[in-house]
Amino acid sequence: MKILVSACLMGRNCKYSGGNNYNPAVVELSQSHELVEVCPEVMAGLPIPRTPIELVGGVLMDKLGQNVDEALRQAADRAVRLALSAGVELAILQPRSPTCGVEQVYDGTFSGRLIPGIGVFAQKLRDAGIPVVDAGDTAWFDREMTPETAKEPGKDN
Repeated sequence: MKILVSACLMGRNCKYSGGNNYNPAVVELSQSHELVEVCPEVMAGLPIPRTPIELVGGVLMDKLGQNVDEALRQAADRAVRLALSAGVELAILQPRSPTCGVEQVYDGTFSGRLIPGIGVFAQKLRDAGIPVVDAGDTAWFDREMTPETAKEPGKDN
């Protein structure tokens, strides 16, 4: 099974802070599945490190007030095309990210407050028919990974 993963989960230093979100459960999947690593922010040409970005009224803005929406949405579109051409059947994404968040995103005030929502890349993947799951959902990793079980909880994909 081909699985798209947020590159930061694999230990790639592509977070806004210059660090990563290494997730051993995701890395372990590389033993039995082909993983496709993607970071929409890097694909958009944003630097590492970079100013934090949040969804502000549906627009991707950095903490200094710079609008980065168009660049990130175009990068998300390119990443979705990459996923589709690679035959990706599932995406495991970094929680809370304005691009990759699946269940929650930061509220746009840069205060650390979370709200229910979905990042722009996660939504584009979902719209393209690729199931998306939150890497923080540890119960999900207990399931057997097959195309038949690669469904989002509560979704009829």
